[in-house]
Amino acid sequence: MDDYDVDAILQQALDRLTALADINSALAGTLEEAEGMRRVARIVARRLGDRCAVDLLSDQGGIERVCVTRAEAGPSPREELVTMPPPPESATGPLARVLRGAGPLLLTGADLTSDDRDPWDAGQTLLLADATSAVVAPLRARREVLGALTVSRSGDHPPLTEQDLPLIDDLVHRIGLAVENARLHHETQRIAERLQRSLLPQLPHIDGLTMAARYAPSQATAEVGGDWYDSFRLPTGQTTLIIGDVTGHDLKAAVTMSQLRNMLRGIASDRQEPPEKILHRMDVAQHSLYPGTTATCIYAIVQGPEGGPWQLDYATAGHLPPLLVTHDGDTRYLTGGHSHILGASTDLPRTSAIEALPARSTLLLYTDGLIERRSESIDRSLTRLRQHAAALARESPDTFCDELLTGLASDSADDVALLALRLPSAGRPKKKTTTRAD
Repeated sequence: MDDYDVDAILQQALDRLTALADINSALAGTLEEAEGMRRVARIVARRLGDRCAVDLLSDQGGIERVCVTRAEAGPSPREELVTMPPPPESATGPLARVLRGAGPLLLTGADLTSDDRDPWDAGQTLLLADATSAVVAPLRARREVLGALTVSRSGDHPPLTEQDLPLIDDLVHRIGLAVENARLHHETQRIAERLQRSLLPQLPHIDGLTMAARYAPSQATAEVGGDWYDSFRLPTGQTTLIIGDVTGHDLKAAVTMSQLRNMLRGIASDRQEPPEKILHRMDVAQHSLYPGTTATCIYAIVQGPEGGPWQLDYATAGHLPPLLVTHDGDTRYLTGGHSHILGASTDLPRTSAIEALPARSTLLLYTDGLIERRSESIDRSLTRLRQHAAALARESPDTFCDELLTGLASDSADDVALLALRLPSAGRPKKKTTTRAD
């Protein structure tokens, strides 16, 4: 073997390793199934062939062509992104065979131009139009076929050969694992969200007050969180507003959240005491029943006669301050009554504060997932929330919450809970309102 052959073999090995490294990076950068396949297809089309397509089997039994990418510049051929029924028994084309578990299949010459096709097979001819060679390989995970990868070459490019099959086989193995991971992530995230929502309460119907609440799971993880909101009427007729966040992002945090929420409900209903006293009793009960757990929390009571004026009596246990937004768009944070987090100590004193609530104003309680970002300071995050909230001052509480989630939490790495309260106009008789919590 001469030096030229050795150099060619080494260069070929380097090209394969580089392609696999690029594909690994592309797959590691997202847990979205379709986006991951589009990234991979771009690399494969550029490095291995002129065109690449990925077909995935859906939960409903059909086949979805999630991406078709060409090596040349230009938009993706959207007309080729189709949804197909599963192949019938009469289909014997390469894609049908691969989806049944065969392959990888190297296609050349007559394999690409056969006229003896089932109608289902004929529907796949567009994908191989003008191709001089192609490989169709199954995407597998745990011995289950999840879909197929098709790579083709055309024109004057050297055809794909048997020597390309080991690389493609390694490639589809990695893609199959990525598809399985993406689906497991999506399923886990869906279950986590359903569990979290099942633990959150329905808001009460309070005369004269309009409330809305939202819970949004993390957009970056599939973990259950410990964020919660709550509101209920005390035996005195006063209305409570509660927001909290248990330390941790796992099932234990969600279970602890439910336990603390119910315990706080019981303590608050048993004795109508000032908020700082209620949180102190929470500390004592938490140290006894759930030692080692910590949480941030705001416990607040809305008070006032019919038609106003209204006030907020509240205590904050290590939580971010409530935001008050007037009808005219003025905003300020309520920073009084601040003390240590729940579960930290039973000896340290707690304080509370009283704030006036203007007519037609909106009070917002929220968890840190709404605003905190690694790339900015907490002061900048709080300013950003004020700016968004000011622009929504006259929107309904439902719209107010929805727009905040859309504008601030679309890329949050943490779950988010929101609770918004709208005060009525001063002096107006109270009337029944309908509230909704999502």
